[in-house]
Amino acid sequence: MLEMIKIAERRTGTMNKAIIIGNLGRDPEISHSQNGTTIAKLSVATSDRWKDKKSGELQKRTEWHRITAFGKLAEICEEYLLKGKQVCIEGHIQTSSWEKNGITRYSTEIIASKMEMLGGRNSKDMMHPAETSVGKENSGQTDLSPEDDEVPF
Repeated sequence: MLEMIKIAERRTGTMNKAIIIGNLGRDPEISHSQNGTTIAKLSVATSDRWKDKKSGELQKRTEWHRITAFGKLAEICEEYLLKGKQVCIEGHIQTSSWEKNGITRYSTEIIASKMEMLGGRNSKDMMHPAETSVGKENSGQTDLSPEDDEVPF
């Protein structure tokens, strides 16, 4: 993976890529653009845990990530994702700004290009994990065999 990043940096000079593994905080919020494109808004939590050096107590910090998926990927999110499910999201980071009451506000989100269902709570209710990607020619979904569902690191 590191070699791929180095190659991409040499070609473009920059890289904007985010990969997170976490759990959905709520069911996807689905809407449609004026041209009919499906949009899915997701909220994904990731957590860090560590032992405090001074007190010896276990500490935990949860980060919430805003995710937006479009088109076929959004439709797949709508159909298969539920609150509590574990997912791997890959995409790019995008920040937008707007003004409200004279104050400029900012929002940062990940625009998803790939999503992989990893399981999570009530995973027995789910079909086999699937990897999805924007722009795949096979309708955007490829089933993985059960032995392929382990994270390769």
